[in-house]
Amino acid sequence: MTGDRADSFLRMIRRSQRGRLKIYLGYSAGVGKTYEMLLEARRLRESGVDAAAGVVETHGRQETAALLEGLEIIPLKKISYRGIEIEEMDVDAILACRPEVVLVDELAHTNAPGGRNKKRYQDVEEILSAGIHVISTLNVQHLESLYETVERATGVKVRERIPDRVVAAADQIVNVGVTTEDLRQRLSEGKIYGRERIDTALQNFFRQVNLEQLRELTLRELAAQIDSRRRELVHEDEAASSPDQVMVCLSSRGPNSEALLRYASRLAGRLNRNWYAVYVQTRRESPTVIDAATQRLLANTLSLAQELGATVFTYKGDDVVKTILRFAKEYRVGHIVIGSTRKSFPFWKRLLGQTGIIERLIMESSGITIVVLDTASIRDDGTYAVAVHGQGRVEGPDEETLPHGARSPLDGIKAVVWNRLVDKETAMRDLLDACCGGLPEIREAAWRSLLEREERGGTFGGEDVLIPHARVKGIVSPMVAIGVGRSGIEDRTTRRMAKVMFLLLSPADNSEEHIELLAALARRARDEKWVRDVFAAGSAEEVKWITETWEG
Repeated sequence: MTGDRADSFLRMIRRSQRGRLKIYLGYSAGVGKTYEMLLEARRLRESGVDAAAGVVETHGRQETAALLEGLEIIPLKKISYRGIEIEEMDVDAILACRPEVVLVDELAHTNAPGGRNKKRYQDVEEILSAGIHVISTLNVQHLESLYETVERATGVKVRERIPDRVVAAADQIVNVGVTTEDLRQRLSEGKIYGRERIDTALQNFFRQVNLEQLRELTLRELAAQIDSRRRELVHEDEAASSPDQVMVCLSSRGPNSEALLRYASRLAGRLNRNWYAVYVQTRRESPTVIDAATQRLLANTLSLAQELGATVFTYKGDDVVKTILRFAKEYRVGHIVIGSTRKSFPFWKRLLGQTGIIERLIMESSGITIVVLDTASIRDDGTYAVAVHGQGRVEGPDEETLPHGARSPLDGIKAVVWNRLVDKETAMRDLLDACCGGLPEIREAAWRSLLEREERGGTFGGEDVLIPHARVKGIVSPMVAIGVGRSGIEDRTTRRMAKVMFLLLSPADNSEEHIELLAALARRARDEKWVRDVFAAGSAEEVKWITETWEG
């Protein structure tokens, strides 16, 4: 790493108010990520920046450990688990010390049970929210969307994974790599693992072919991130003319839905688009009909979709294709991703003039690219058999901000706190009263629109957040209210319990604005730190303040 990189990060720190994140990305252990992170910390210290080590894993490497000399080291926190004492990063101590920059090694690390957060990246998000800058390290195989790809390429199931959004939100990503030959040589010389592990490592994970594939994945990921940032600079007007959001169709019994979601996540990342995960619930799949195992499988699939960054919708309808295409039209979808089981549509149904869901999508869609993945059969290189139908555009970024000239709907947001268990309908009524209780005609029109929209299925922004929404005739600007349920908000239809509810009302004649605002609320709902903060707020005024001042 050159001094220019450290100077660049230093300039970013000086002009920042919220904490910035820099990630050293590598393709394997031993490439030098921690070493480069420590070198930069020393350069920052020499420039007068208060840089401290929150957690640094030297793995007994003397050259790496030597770079810790002269740096402030924040003591680790000891946690007792099943009679074993485990040391973890002490977030409270870091927040109390408030260094300008803190080093946090191994971003994908899973914390010991009983700690502040389940994952280290969640600790980092808290630290960033406090205005402290973070430099961290990560290997490419820990990205959630690459799970199947890495398993097929290396034969290794990666247990510790982080959402792609964490890397996408980083302010700087630096590739750290050596040639695969040099890495194997370093391993042979005992510079990565102890002597007792060398032979096993060389014959398994550190095989030449594995390392080459991981190195290629890292370079491709870095290129995709650079391209995404470049396209974010495209003018908003150009972006608005390209409505190519990505939609993935989910089924309660679809094979390998996780692979389908990861593919859609990476497609949306390459296109720099919002993306939606849509499950159409037919009468045959209502909660009272499907078995408990299928319900758990579906719940896990929807949770993974949220973790990967999708806005999740459930719709009710017996005509799956019409429901999908109606959603695609309403939400400006340009790419529909759907899985195929390879099973051919029954011949006797064809004799009756019937066609399968995929065939109908291809025939009845217009101006939409249909991507069909054979998720039941993943190739040895981790890719899928993909068939693409139709023509879709890929140029231009998605708008990350409000439509040009629009006032933020969170200016003057209404807030409600319930100290009792409330059902979803009661919560919606209370938030609707907060938005337009003094406008009875608007309120009734909004209530009818909300019920009609919710009848088709609910919208979930995150694991604990519901977002009922509707476009309403008679209003001229968006209205947003937020409610926090101290004892929970019960959605009896889906049997889910939420903590927070957003209510969004938009003008009926502006679907584009409605979509962008819904996406913005969904991004906020996926911020676990924000959800914790509003849930812990002491009053409706505090909920309002936290929501208005949140920076995502």
